[in-house]
Amino acid sequence: MRITDTSDLWWKNAVVYCLDVKRFADSDGDGWGDFRGLAGKVDYLADLGVTCLWLMPFYPSPMGDDGYDITDYYAIDPRVGTFGDFTEFIRTANDRGMRVIADLVPNHTSVEHPWFQSARQGPDSPYHDWYVWSDDPPPTSPSDVAFPGEETGIWQYDELCGRHYLHRFYRFQPDLDVSNPDVRDELAKVAGFWSQLGIAGFRLDAVPAFLEVDDAAAKARLPDPHEFLRDLRAFLGRRHGESMLLGEVNLPHDQQRAYFGQTALELSTCFDFMTMQNMWLALARQDASPLAHAVESRPAIPDDGQWATFARNHDELTLDRLTPGERQEVFAAFGPSKTMQVYDRGLRRRVPPMLDGDEDRVRLVYSLLFSLPGTPVLFYGEEIGMGENLAAEQRLSVRTPMQWTSGRNGGFSDAPAGDLISAVVRGRFGPRNVNAADQRHDPESLHAFIRSLIRVYRECPELGWGAFTLLRCEQPSVLAHRCRWEERTTVLLHNLADRPVTATVTLPEGRGPLELVEPLGTARVTTDKAGRFEVRLPRYGHLWLCLG
Repeated sequence: MRITDTSDLWWKNAVVYCLDVKRFADSDGDGWGDFRGLAGKVDYLADLGVTCLWLMPFYPSPMGDDGYDITDYYAIDPRVGTFGDFTEFIRTANDRGMRVIADLVPNHTSVEHPWFQSARQGPDSPYHDWYVWSDDPPPTSPSDVAFPGEETGIWQYDELCGRHYLHRFYRFQPDLDVSNPDVRDELAKVAGFWSQLGIAGFRLDAVPAFLEVDDAAAKARLPDPHEFLRDLRAFLGRRHGESMLLGEVNLPHDQQRAYFGQTALELSTCFDFMTMQNMWLALARQDASPLAHAVESRPAIPDDGQWATFARNHDELTLDRLTPGERQEVFAAFGPSKTMQVYDRGLRRRVPPMLDGDEDRVRLVYSLLFSLPGTPVLFYGEEIGMGENLAAEQRLSVRTPMQWTSGRNGGFSDAPAGDLISAVVRGRFGPRNVNAADQRHDPESLHAFIRSLIRVYRECPELGWGAFTLLRCEQPSVLAHRCRWEERTTVLLHNLADRPVTATVTLPEGRGPLELVEPLGTARVTTDKAGRFEVRLPRYGHLWLCLG
């Protein structure tokens, strides 16, 4: 297969960059980022090597959940711009070779959405059955509550309607009933609307939650909830041939497999939460085995599907798939204070502070991110090593203004500090020490390192398309693996220990000698006749080798 034959499945080796328009770049000095500001930073993103921009919600919202409580799926929050600004941004991004995907939030609306305000009028409203109601809701178990400490249940009594509505998340986010065909049709119209305006796909929020169909009537309307994903994928395929769906499916691998589709395609890409969580456990233990086991346990997926890899995302760094003991190990290593933890299951920290600013270890994490088979997803500011603001509430600690310069408000906005949508990070990881302007001119910076990782990742399609194989290595701290596709092979070594090690690695074919060349530097390694070679890795060292 030629490289050009893979271009219609662009998501399999994309570099995705998640950003919040509200916090990226403010063009008019009102303290909110906007599409005009974002358009002005497209060249920065193109220079970094990003190929796909994922936009967090930019729709009108009362901001109870930072924009995920939506009041109009067909509009743009006026604080971030107009449709004219939006289309200019899309044109600019496309011109620089970047596709744009957007958050689609099918699980719930805001209580202020006109659909719900009508639904509250009772069964005579055409929108009443768009939501999930109950006269006598079942008891809530603790595991049902998504945000422990903030919510105590998942049913809320509505005085006007005289009934309880379901909210699997916040009480101001009533759940839509996707078993209702009218709801599914409307969500498809929403996706089609933005697709017509240039959106190349959608990140689906909380997929298992909105596909959860409980009562008998709902199951009768939609016996197989996955039908919604199949229909949405097929609809978008007809509207926009290369459109993709990126799913937030935080489940064990064996359950996650179903969301790619069995008989027909569903999600194009799924976030690999199991691998992410086990990567942090492996880093805490300085033992590669949890990470190796997690990647090796991935089930086979359709040829058109892909895993999305990430070090952390825009929410809490969840550790909910680890055992309680394992979770405590990660807490102790990377977030020992209760102020760093959230919901009894995760960390509200960014990577550099978690690693105490250890540059070698930070670079190890991002080398792992780009070397593990799949599509890497960066959260804005990761390329420069931004920190968090633990004074902010809950998950907002990592959603801080982008740090462009060392100047006022980090170059994000000219507004007074009190008018900013969020406070800028202070201290060691604040703009004075961490900003894009300084790092772009520093060949030794984290920005330069991640830019080089992106370049090599894009030059090695086997990392997105190839088969993953663990390589035999007797050093427990070293993850040694190979990605192979067509005639291309890359061997990747990562030392998770805080001390130098000598790793002896054996290629499975057991033949040689073979020469391997480092694409990120000048190292050359030659195997013996048995396909074995030995390398010295520094503390938190990493080495990429391409078979010559």
